Amino acid sequence: MTRDHGGPRHVDAVVAPTGDDRNETFTERMDRNWEELLQELRVTQTGAQILTGFLLTLPFQARFADLDAFQRDLYLVLVVLASLATVLIIAPVSLHRLLFRRRLKPQLVDAGHWFARAGLAALALVLTGATVLLFDVVLSRAAGRVAGGALLLVIALAWVVLPHVIARRADAEDAGRP
Repeated sequence: MTRDHGGPRHVDAVVAPTGDDRNETFTERMDRNWEELLQELRVTQTGAQILTGFLLTLPFQARFADLDAFQRDLYLVLVVLASLATVLIIAPVSLHRLLFRRRLKPQLVDAGHWFARAGLAALALVLTGATVLLFDVVLSRAAGRVAGGALLLVIALAWVVLPHVIARRADAEDAGRP
């Protein structure tokens, strides 16, 4: 085994086992993982930033004064959650800047993964809450709760359940292969 660029922080095997047909070193796999994470974050960052920006403009609209206490409180929670989602989703960029050239790519990938997941959770809550607020204002409180619950269910199915189902099926297929 050799060390990555002679650095003491992690070991770089000649070919790291990945469970697939890739012949890549540990360092190459970490670089690929980082690039894939960045691609995901680019999409998510844009959506989170647009949603946050939109929420920040609402108090300057004429009808904002007509919101009741529940709607104003929900709005403020949404601003905090949207800001939190944006911070969490952008955090890996800041980490990269601060850790650049320190040979900490595995730690950066792990931290970036955690921040991305936490950012997606916050984003799910913002999307759900924004739907509740919109339906509450346009139709009724009950409609807001139904629409928000339905969206939260769809998010849970698409973002959590489906990936687990796909992974289990793949594991079962792998277990059945000689």
